[in-house]
Amino acid sequence: MAKKVRSGITTSCKTVLVVDDEPHMVEFIAMNLELEGLRVIKAANGYEALEKAVKDMPDLVVLDIMMPDMDGFETLEKLREDFSVPVIFLSAKGEEVDRIRGLDLGADDYIAKPFSPRELVSRIRAVLRRTEPAASVSASEIVVDDELRINFDQRKVIARGEEIRLRPTEYRLLYQLVTNAGKLLTHETLLSRVWGTEYRDEDQYVRLYVTYLRQKIEKDPKNPRYILSERGLGYRFKQFGDQRQP
Repeated sequence: MAKKVRSGITTSCKTVLVVDDEPHMVEFIAMNLELEGLRVIKAANGYEALEKAVKDMPDLVVLDIMMPDMDGFETLEKLREDFSVPVIFLSAKGEEVDRIRGLDLGADDYIAKPFSPRELVSRIRAVLRRTEPAASVSASEIVVDDELRINFDQRKVIARGEEIRLRPTEYRLLYQLVTNAGKLLTHETLLSRVWGTEYRDEDQYVRLYVTYLRQKIEKDPKNPRYILSERGLGYRFKQFGDQRQP
């Protein structure tokens, strides 16, 4: 099945699919999201979530992990076979291993229960902002070196002759690093620009997504040439100067 990719998400008429096997939790979330002007559709399990994703094409999915028959991890894996819709995991389990597993599978965020309605709404808005296309720096192709070329206007990354597929958050992180090549970007700066001010204390997101980027664009991710670490401070992209006009 061809992957269905939503185009730029506007600030109005957004639809959120809420998936949880606890009816009172679904109603609680739905009530608070509807108060914020969001349209809500509901599902009680993973199978129903997949059906409604096909039917309603939501802008975002709030997905509980601990569900019978098909848990949130399996549901996300099946969603990712056909959809690139952003997903926020919701679970009473707050262990780091579960958070990392969810992000590795393609989740965009993770919120542990209990949570406040304000926090959930804030995270939803932040994820929707992140999944909108980043503004183009120019129509030219940036030639970092013989093995890496980036065209932000066409949203293409070519590493060692192959086009690399990036998630929206990975793309926005790369955009910030490349357009500030040679400059140190602190964890706080990257969190604010890529994730939003709501994430100012979530340093692990930066470290994790830098790891993802290195695995995709670096020839040897353990000895990176492009995304360089400044221990305890942040990251900088290697300085470059060659730029090819279209």
